[in-house]
Amino acid sequence: MDDIIFYFYSALFFFFFSSFFVVSKLLQKKPSHPKPPAPPSLPVLGHLHLLKGPLHLSLSALSRRYGPLVSLRLGIRPVLVVSSPSLVEECFTKNDIIFANRPRFISGKYINFNYSTLIWSSYGPHWRNLRRIAVIELLSSNRIHMLSSVRSEETRALVKELFRDSGLRKVVELKQKFSELTLNMLIRMIAGKRYYGERVVDLEEARRFREVMKELSALSYESKLLDFLPVLRWVGFKGVEKRMIRLVKKRDVLLQSLIDEHTKKKDGGFESGEMKKKTLVDVLLSLRETEPEYYTEEIIKGIITVLVGAGSGTSSMAMEWAMSLLLNNPEVTKKAKAELDIQVGKDRLLRESDLDRLPYLQNIIHETLRLYPAAPLLVPHESSEECTLGGFHVPRGTMLLVNMWAIHKDPNLWSDPTSFKPERFEGVEMDKVGLNFKFLPFGYGRRSCPGMGMAMKVVGLVLGTLIQCFEWERVGEEKVDMVEGGGFTMPKAHPLEAIYRPYADMIGVLSRL
Repeated sequence: MDDIIFYFYSALFFFFFSSFFVVSKLLQKKPSHPKPPAPPSLPVLGHLHLLKGPLHLSLSALSRRYGPLVSLRLGIRPVLVVSSPSLVEECFTKNDIIFANRPRFISGKYINFNYSTLIWSSYGPHWRNLRRIAVIELLSSNRIHMLSSVRSEETRALVKELFRDSGLRKVVELKQKFSELTLNMLIRMIAGKRYYGERVVDLEEARRFREVMKELSALSYESKLLDFLPVLRWVGFKGVEKRMIRLVKKRDVLLQSLIDEHTKKKDGGFESGEMKKKTLVDVLLSLRETEPEYYTEEIIKGIITVLVGAGSGTSSMAMEWAMSLLLNNPEVTKKAKAELDIQVGKDRLLRESDLDRLPYLQNIIHETLRLYPAAPLLVPHESSEECTLGGFHVPRGTMLLVNMWAIHKDPNLWSDPTSFKPERFEGVEMDKVGLNFKFLPFGYGRRSCPGMGMAMKVVGLVLGTLIQCFEWERVGEEKVDMVEGGGFTMPKAHPLEAIYRPYADMIGVLSRL
């Protein structure tokens, strides 16, 4: 009898549960728009098995097969890949606020102070305040101009070093030179210090900072698989998070020492050398006096982290790609050199104030960014609510990847898109919204890169000075290898080496450095 009662109530429970499930499904609001096209997927992995080699190349291949809007599932994450200007415009105009969030990656949690930095924080009052600080206080035209002497001095230091080491046919690895140069520029603008080359005050501090930042960058890339397959934490990848936490503690000690050093000098009223110049840390400490409850040390360290992380790697990558293209296209280098000789002359070095009079040099930079954008998929976005895009339904929490690399190479948008032709930008109004959303190397909308102005000045000054002072050649007869690296950024797969020698008519200027 007891068994009969048990089975009766079990059947009754199953009936009510099944009925509730069916009714809830019937009542559930179904999207009125269809889902975007998607390739066949695998259990657990989703479409991860389709991503081979550089990510932007794999996604471009999928877009050619399934269209400019492709729905993917990368492990646990729904992803939307966009690769047409009209869809990009819809993302960043009609749906700009909806796509203003960022996905929650592990690096955002640990390296970026629990998603509280400008790059990884969610859209809202805190993010808007950080954006205001970046645009108005740290990266405004006026602030960039005030720090121009730092960029000029570091560029001259590189040129002086190259001239001192030049022989009849001197070979140099430019990847390393550009990385050291951009980091020196940023750390001097941020904190008034150099971490490479001469005049490094604290060699041990510089060594520790370089090592920690390099390891964190590598670990951030290594952790990406965990962002899509968190189950891997329990099968051998748990150590990634532990290493990241340990490195972040080391980095925070170094950042705190920078803040403490500037605070003491500010409070003590004594400054010497570099510290007499107002750095970006000084700006932040001044802001803290007016809003101490907001400008915590964690916020200031987060701002420094973003400036170093986002500013150094992207600019050095752009320089390396540009020099690679120039080595493979010597006729372009000759044309740029001729422009420099006319506009700047041969009795002094290029200055930032000259850049506006060098349109062909600017065209070289734009064409480099078209062919090799530092962030080929931009920084990932995420939808904060459901929406429609291109007539398709997009659920809340969908990660958006904008394949600008594919748009920049689209033969329907660009003539001869794979060729390096700076002339294609002649007479083009660059302020026009991304050339109708087909050229956006720095993104667009609320979450576009606020450091674009700084980056263009850094790359223009360094690239122009190297063209002005030295004759560059490939190491061998073969063209420079242009193989692209993987990840969310696009480094060269193989570091660039080149042969150089100073121009005879520039030796007098170089000798006086």
